[in-house]
Amino acid sequence: MGLPPNPTPTRSIDDTPKPTAVLVLADGTVIKGRGLGAEGKAVGEVCFNTSMTGYQEIMTDPSYAGQIITFTFPHIGNTGANPEDIETVTPAARGAVLATDISEPSNWRAAQHFDAWLRAHRLPAIAGIDTRALTRRIRDGGAPNGVIAHSKDGVFDIPALIAEAKGWPGLDGMDLAKDVTCRQTYHWDETLWQLGSGYGKQTDPKLKVVAIDYGAKRNILRCLASAGFDVTVVPATATAEDVLVHKPDGVFLSNGPGDPAATGTYAVPVIQQLMAKELPIFGICLGHQMLALALGGKTRKMARGHRGANHPVKDLATGRVEITSQNHGFEVMAESLPKNVSVTHVSLFDGTNEGIEVTGKPIFSVQYHPEASPGPQDSHYLFQRFVEKIEAKRK
Repeated sequence: MGLPPNPTPTRSIDDTPKPTAVLVLADGTVIKGRGLGAEGKAVGEVCFNTSMTGYQEIMTDPSYAGQIITFTFPHIGNTGANPEDIETVTPAARGAVLATDISEPSNWRAAQHFDAWLRAHRLPAIAGIDTRALTRRIRDGGAPNGVIAHSKDGVFDIPALIAEAKGWPGLDGMDLAKDVTCRQTYHWDETLWQLGSGYGKQTDPKLKVVAIDYGAKRNILRCLASAGFDVTVVPATATAEDVLVHKPDGVFLSNGPGDPAATGTYAVPVIQQLMAKELPIFGICLGHQMLALALGGKTRKMARGHRGANHPVKDLATGRVEITSQNHGFEVMAESLPKNVSVTHVSLFDGTNEGIEVTGKPIFSVQYHPEASPGPQDSHYLFQRFVEKIEAKRK
């Protein structure tokens, strides 16, 4: 069984005599295609990302742990791959779904073909399928569980793959932050990339911040360093004492994967203890959800989630609209927030919560990714806002 017909279909891969990859969904749908990347199989939640750039950053974003990414943009691979454009050393995504074969690289920074990069990281991919139809299916029915399998001999045990997709528990109730967090505390001083000089180094920090790593992207840490912070990164399971021993001026709650309620079982008490110390706190993505839970709010799984670099968000205080980079499948329930917490940002796509702030305190968070990578830099100002709140608190 395949996907419903597309009004403007691409070439059907079902005409291929011997497909070398399949995407099998939990409902029994089997989508045939051409295998790319590494041979093998991977199971996960099948989602889609609408970004036109940054596929390497997306594949290495720890927030994609447990997910198979369908890229809606067809020209994946056109900028190649390089050792600089990664958000973590070990990719967290489990596989990729593409409309067409990987493009030949055409970029002066390219050091490797993207297909070779996928093979090097043991990531399977499938190409030659109707990603528009698959995206519509996810949009209308939610992100399904699935298995992507790549075998050059074209031999697949379809019943076994269906059973594997059905048997995968899904992201509800799954704590994945422990899988992608750092294993020990470390110091970070690398700053944002600049044309002609590459990444820099923060040699004269003005403030100290401890970043709790629920699956932090490197560019977030670079943004903090570029804003003038001396950055210390601690694991997701760090205690309040582990944070306070560094005597930070503020605490940063990072992005990350999985169900926030599951991660919150150990993260929320720590955040509550830090709030009791009157420390300035800034959270993004999973960190935003952790903060909301610590304040007494609730989260829930979204039908399709937000994943892309073109999401409009409105700042309710200024009326300003930012185009943001997003990657999340859970949301904060605005109606569950206590009276001392105000909603600061909302999505102009579906009205869901995109930011909160505690009244009278230097504690705030946003659901989206102000560091971008990939995506627009409209929201970089939030790192400076964090600095301003810390400085105001010190005065």
